[in-house]
Amino acid sequence: MGVRRVSWELRFSESRIEMDAPTHPLLKIENLSVVYVSAAGPVRAVRDFSLEVECGEAVALVGETGSGKSTVALALLNLLGSTGRAETGDIRFAGRLLSSGDPRSWRVVRGKEIGMVFQDARGALNPVLTIGTQLSQALHAHQRLGRKEARAAAAAWLAAAGIPQPRFYMRRYPMELSGGMCQRAALAIAVCNQPRLLLADEPTSALDPSIQAQILDLLQSMKDRYGLAVILISHDLAMVSQFAERVAVMYHGRLVEFGRSEDVFRNPAHPYTVSLMECQAGMHYSWDSRPLAAIAGLPPAAGEEMPGCSFAPRCHRSDSDCLLQTPKAVTLSDGHWAACSKLTPG
Repeated sequence: MGVRRVSWELRFSESRIEMDAPTHPLLKIENLSVVYVSAAGPVRAVRDFSLEVECGEAVALVGETGSGKSTVALALLNLLGSTGRAETGDIRFAGRLLSSGDPRSWRVVRGKEIGMVFQDARGALNPVLTIGTQLSQALHAHQRLGRKEARAAAAAWLAAAGIPQPRFYMRRYPMELSGGMCQRAALAIAVCNQPRLLLADEPTSALDPSIQAQILDLLQSMKDRYGLAVILISHDLAMVSQFAERVAVMYHGRLVEFGRSEDVFRNPAHPYTVSLMECQAGMHYSWDSRPLAAIAGLPPAAGEEMPGCSFAPRCHRSDSDCLLQTPKAVTLSDGHWAACSKLTPG
């Protein structure tokens, strides 16, 4: 007797994606501070962080390693672990306060409302389960599908993620896949339950440049096709400039500059943003032949508390006042601001 194949058509619910857009942002983070407990005392990883994300838009979080980007994403899904907690602040998703949810409600949010692609895709996948099993389990967690329906849906999502011969790769384990294939499989798992928001934490790290471009194109395609809002976490400013509509620059757990992508990259205002751009090839904000620079000094330790601007010890424009007073946000243009005492309103 032949095996009956079940076909599956991918259909995103457009009404569900758009229903909250007219009244409030899809995601609203207000004054979030995250603390980790350590033997040496509390380590504050995120400080007074606020951000809004609209339905269907792409926002990037950029900054050096240790600036707090990934911690923000983990806080959105209550995945800070036993040593981490949100000390202050509110997180609202589609108007609902997430930070007050019980464990059962968080299981609905994770995967169904908010999907996440972790930085190490191979490490995020279960090494003892096939790709098809992991994808089917993600579907079973949020949808009432029979075994055959779930397998058919899993194959369809792998195909949508650009994996050829999806039924063949469904029987493979993560160790049998390349880094790019693992990233595609992880992306399929993250979006298979039709979330409204996708968190992409360094989705192209440790990949060859050609594969990086393919993954970025795939993210853009899924965003446009399914109406996803995306928070892209990256230190690759060139990639961010191609993908994100708005950019949030973080340093030592704080948001130091925010604005539309074209405003931030054409007219960087905060000295840290300027220094970041000078460090990366192809990201000079003026067309000249200067060599790539390095930011002097080292970033402060995660738990170090500084009374003034935390970038002041590395900033060539700082003075004694910068070391004593935390700078306030200065509006430079519509939607573009930076927290630096040396700036004047635009």
